Amino acid sequence: MNSQQDVQTLTGYSVSRGNSERLTSSELANLWASYLDNDIKIRVVKYLLQVVEDKDIKQVFKQALRMAEEHLKKITTIYKKENHPIPHGLSDEDVDLNAPKLFSDEFALSILQSIAESRVEGYGTALTMSARPDVLEFFYESLNDPASVLKRTIELAISKGFYMRPPQIPIPKKPEVAKSQNFITGFFGKKRPLTAIEISHIFSGLNKNLYRKTLFSGFSQIAENDEVRRYMERGKEIASKHMKIFAQTLTENNFPVSMDWNSAIVGSNTTPFSDKLIMLYVRVTNVIQSNNYGKALTVAGTKRDLAIDFARLTLEVLKYAEDGINIQIKHGWFEEPPQASGEYRQIH
Repeated sequence: MNSQQDVQTLTGYSVSRGNSERLTSSELANLWASYLDNDIKIRVVKYLLQVVEDKDIKQVFKQALRMAEEHLKKITTIYKKENHPIPHGLSDEDVDLNAPKLFSDEFALSILQSIAESRVEGYGTALTMSARPDVLEFFYESLNDPASVLKRTIELAISKGFYMRPPQIPIPKKPEVAKSQNFITGFFGKKRPLTAIEISHIFSGLNKNLYRKTLFSGFSQIAENDEVRRYMERGKEIASKHMKIFAQTLTENNFPVSMDWNSAIVGSNTTPFSDKLIMLYVRVTNVIQSNNYGKALTVAGTKRDLAIDFARLTLEVLKYAEDGINIQIKHGWFEEPPQASGEYRQIH
């Protein structure tokens, strides 16, 4: 028995030998998620491309659309090779390219920035969980595309004067080592200043919730189903509450807070997106938000009150996300991820 056979016998898992290997559960999951995310991205970007007026912003939308369409083709090629069913995803009926403008050009760029961030995160995670050469190569090559779009959206926001910079703090004069357990602060006693890591996550929480609040405001304005509209309004209330919590923390630590997207919604009541697309898109933002809070929670453990804030806000987002999935299931909009059947588990 060779070494590969020894590993398979002892662990029960196969050893990858190349493209002839079956896709693993991790590869199936990430290809499926990437397909649906790119499908959503294509529909949203196509609409925004029609209504964006700024030539520079329009150019980066064209770049993002080309990349997303190419990624979708590559995943489809892998699926066909494996006789894997193509996900239902969305259709042309889920977006009205002739609908009037809903968001300002500046906020449209923020939408693209958010989409690019989610794809950088998604492809990065997928890359670490892949082994089959063709899948590994796809995620490796694809990762640079949303990263380049993300870089361009940030550069444009800076050049046009609406990029929201995190707070600045003094550069330390020398490295410092914690001298007592007092560094791990709680609710009582003298509280230490916020660290740069904590500030970055607090500001990110404020910024991301400002984005979500504006997005929910726009979606609540165009949603056709009453249940979906109420869900968007509830999302707006949650985002507003989370913003206040983060803003208060920054204010208490003498950091200025001044951010607003009041002019982001143009005012159209004609919907460019179906309720199905709206719910799918919000589901993606819920996943991103809970992931962001989870990361913040892991680095905020040395400040207990902050860690508790992130923990309870995470639970609220997860409950909101669960209720959203229930709405999707109710209306037949929830597509199940690939899953192991009972028969598969018994045989393999």
